[in-house]
Amino acid sequence: MRLRGLMAGAVSTVLAVTLTACGGSSDSSNQPSVNAGASFEAGTTMAKLKEAGKVKVGTKFDQPLFGLKGLDGKPAGFDVEVAKLIAAKLGLTADQIEWVEAQSKFREEYIEQGKVDFVVATYTINDKRKERISFAGPYYTAGQDLMVKADDTTITGPEALKGANAKVCSVTGSTPAEKIKEYADPANIVLFDVYSKCADALRNGQVQAVTTDNVILLGLVDTSKGAFKIAGKPFTEEPYGIGIKKGDTKFCEFVNETLKTASTDGGYEKAWKDTAGKVAPDAPKLPEIAACS
Repeated sequence: MRLRGLMAGAVSTVLAVTLTACGGSSDSSNQPSVNAGASFEAGTTMAKLKEAGKVKVGTKFDQPLFGLKGLDGKPAGFDVEVAKLIAAKLGLTADQIEWVEAQSKFREEYIEQGKVDFVVATYTINDKRKERISFAGPYYTAGQDLMVKADDTTITGPEALKGANAKVCSVTGSTPAEKIKEYADPANIVLFDVYSKCADALRNGQVQAVTTDNVILLGLVDTSKGAFKIAGKPFTEEPYGIGIKKGDTKFCEFVNETLKTASTDGGYEKAWKDTAGKVAPDAPKLPEIAACS
């Protein structure tokens, strides 16, 4: 399901969430059951990773609820838990994952160069990206929205940006940064490398709005201590996929089967409820999985 119906209630909920309010923790004791006896066809990505005994996963380090670096120096969030589900099916524990910060503008590059084995990082599937990499999934569908100061009554949605002559912030290389050009004067679009800098810019008045996917904004609202709110409703649909090397069909199919299994055995729901579910309690259903190519 989408978060459209949850948005207003989730933002107003009073939370005592250690994950977001205190920087989070990636507790390796609370991890999926590991398929210790996993065996794979020789030469496949799965076989190579199982034999190596480690996997490098790209994720975000600055996005509460999905990928936020914790007090232990490791990320925590829904994307992180999805990555652990995949690692567990490979026969690897959470301690055998090497987490790599994957900022939006570097994700394709990191996959192409082998700096990561796969990326789970609020990574919207689109045709431009598929020219360079392949996607497994999608595993979640988000929607682009706007975040403003809590006392802002002027910006009620993307159509209000030009009328308010508002500066809006997003992240370099992200889908939302491109989409917002349909609504905002390009001269008023401010880009940073991470969303936490956008939140700082909103807080100090450098910009009047921040735009990205609603789930990311919910995390930022949650940690703002009442300073921010969501303005309006989502105005796009953003299917999140798992980025892998271009053309690695067998690994794509393995990841897709892992996601399908997790959606039926409770692993997917648990990953949500342990993370983003602390703000948006109703666990989403796994979206329809796309064919690998």
